[in-house]
Amino acid sequence: MHLYLVQHGTAMPKDENPERPLSDSGRAAVQKVASFLARSQLDISGVVHSGKMRAMQSALLLSETLGPGRVVQECLYPIGPNDPIDLLCSAIEDGPGEHITGDRMIVGHLPFMSKLVSRLVCGDEEETVVHFKPGTVVALERGENGDGWSVMWVVRPELLGG
Repeated sequence: MHLYLVQHGTAMPKDENPERPLSDSGRAAVQKVASFLARSQLDISGVVHSGKMRAMQSALLLSETLGPGRVVQECLYPIGPNDPIDLLCSAIEDGPGEHITGDRMIVGHLPFMSKLVSRLVCGDEEETVVHFKPGTVVALERGENGDGWSVMWVVRPELLGG
């Protein structure tokens, strides 16, 4: 199983728009990453987001570019910037269940996403495993026999040029 953890793209400042949608540069960066992921032909069957405008817009851009057949929805667990990661970690460790196939993508915020990666990979959410920037995607892979998670790769928009 693979898990793709994404920090939403750069949002507009709160004083310009209190809902903080993606800025033009944030939208372009997420689109760049989405195009790269689409060429990689990842088997992502579902994309969840925090429900905040910038995360929802990022999730929709990613899903639309990856192609049809992906469910995009608000996460059942709280994954806002400062929410505790325990509920989502437990759900991930319990596995997706027999009725769910394919890999998953989670689009959220800092510091939540950084803590989630750290807990899954090294068991300590306070350790820094990956330095996220807006639009960063971290690909995790579950070890053989379902044991542990490891980082497969990390991509940031600036690595893709253009």
